[in-house]
Amino acid sequence: MPGGRLDRVGRVTDDIRDTPAALAFADDLAAFIDASPSPFHACQQARQRLVAEGFTEVDERAPWPTSPGRYLLVCGGSLVAWTTPQRLGGRAAFRIVGAHTDSPNLRVKDQPDSGTAGWQQVAMDPYGGALVASWMDRDLGLSGRVVTADGERLLLVDEPILRVPQLAIHLDREVHTSGVRPDPQRHLTPVWATGRPPAPGEFVEWIAGRLGVATGDILGFDLMAHDVTPSRRVGRDRTLLAAPRLDNQCSCHAGLSALITASDRRAGTGAERDTVPVLVLFDHEEVGSSSERGAASPLLATTLERIALAAGRDRDGYLRMLAGSACASSDMAHATHPNYPEKHEPLHPILAGGGPVLKVNHNLRYATDGRGAALFTQACAQAGVPLQHYLHRADLPCGSTIGPITATRLGITTVDVGAPQLAMHSVRETMSALDPIQLSAALGAFLAPA
Repeated sequence: MPGGRLDRVGRVTDDIRDTPAALAFADDLAAFIDASPSPFHACQQARQRLVAEGFTEVDERAPWPTSPGRYLLVCGGSLVAWTTPQRLGGRAAFRIVGAHTDSPNLRVKDQPDSGTAGWQQVAMDPYGGALVASWMDRDLGLSGRVVTADGERLLLVDEPILRVPQLAIHLDREVHTSGVRPDPQRHLTPVWATGRPPAPGEFVEWIAGRLGVATGDILGFDLMAHDVTPSRRVGRDRTLLAAPRLDNQCSCHAGLSALITASDRRAGTGAERDTVPVLVLFDHEEVGSSSERGAASPLLATTLERIALAAGRDRDGYLRMLAGSACASSDMAHATHPNYPEKHEPLHPILAGGGPVLKVNHNLRYATDGRGAALFTQACAQAGVPLQHYLHRADLPCGSTIGPITATRLGITTVDVGAPQLAMHSVRETMSALDPIQLSAALGAFLAPA
């Protein structure tokens, strides 16, 4: 099969399925995921990649840059990046790709020191809709943000220090009929040592030692467990990707590549442009997005308005830009499961390796309507990738995304899209290694329509 690649305008120039280019892109996604065990690390990785491509970080509290260029801002576990052209056309609008940095996991409680029966433990809460049974009997590390007296630090303990032991079958003879149903309060507390019960403050003291700071300097933390098994391509011909946090770091990675490609396409000529490409990576999607940096926050709206004002538009001009804007909310999609095909809408099979997925829910759990569907269909045609259509079974409750929230906050056309995967919300998920590059190509064309 001919080798394929993405050119610098975001268009797939050859058949990218089952090619070295697609597999190399999947390997880069795996590296991104392994370096991003928490939303804070995902933003750090995104920042580093964007800065390497000429983006300049701005501070929300500082005056906004008025010159055209490539910019980004980070707000905790969220990030916004954009490219302002040298000249905005009279009908200029935003083209936005949105994704989320957080994934379901186990998060450290404020008073974590725990233990019984000669075991020392770290008390944790499930975060989001995790498939909690998949977190048992796994090698787990710790990551996240620690707030100290002199600022914030990222913590990454990418070592097997935690383990949630499952109950032996000899003590749970009904497990094969009733399933593994751990109580989130009692059964998801990892062990990490043996001996006397830990004294209050021992966990924080250990964290301080890892960071090289005094225990009393730690004022707060946002820490979580992660699977330390590296992401890797698997399968007979190594065209499957097994990794944690595919939902939704696959979309974050694809969006990053898409923005860089779209920005390159917009550079160089000085011509008047009618679109401003924007990437937004939100935290807290898995728990409803209601935070100071989630999709329900003012973060994106205020950033877009400041971009418009810095480009010389007034408030009315900003609102006119919004009226012509569109957002592609990119979140992972359910591939048809080979062992549970009856769980899927029979008229809408989704194939791994079959390209990006357009997600529709007529009760607006997804934001897609006819206008948004048309925009993304055109983007896929421009990128030269196939498009699949997903509907959830009518007799099963449907999940949601940042799409409906973004549409509500901004009042702009929004379309929900993604890449197909299996085992969504498991500690380790699976997808075709041929799909990430196709999603990125489609998002790049959406950001920079021909």
